[in-house]
Amino acid sequence: MDSTGPIKEEFKKKARIEIIPLIDVIFFLLATFVLFTLSLNRIKSIPIQLPVASNEAASKPDEDMVNLQISDQGNCYWNKDLITLQEIAPRLEHYKQEVSNPRVLVSGDDKAKFGIAVLALDEVRKAGIDQVSVDTRPPRQAGR
Repeated sequence: MDSTGPIKEEFKKKARIEIIPLIDVIFFLLATFVLFTLSLNRIKSIPIQLPVASNEAASKPDEDMVNLQISDQGNCYWNKDLITLQEIAPRLEHYKQEVSNPRVLVSGDDKAKFGIAVLALDEVRKAGIDQVSVDTRPPRQAGR
């Protein structure tokens, strides 16, 4: 046999998955995440009691509270009476003098302009009425 002759056998390398380097990488990632979570600072907070929403205000209407409504056409209503935007300020001043604890509920139509509602809220603030609520309802779904 000639040692310098051509080699007729072909060596084919088979693909192998080396498991030991894979385990090393997994342990490295595990150690990194463990060290990262240990280094996080815990958020310290003061224990408080949050208010719970109730539906009592909607079930018991108050006779002294004024309902100021804004329609989608820009009309203003004072307890369901049609008024102009200029009448809000004098009515609020008169209401504040009559009632010892004045409260105003501002509500609007789904398609009412936001600017008019803000003007109404500004008039309430200018009148010095502190107890103001804005009526919010979930959007109506089709078929209801």
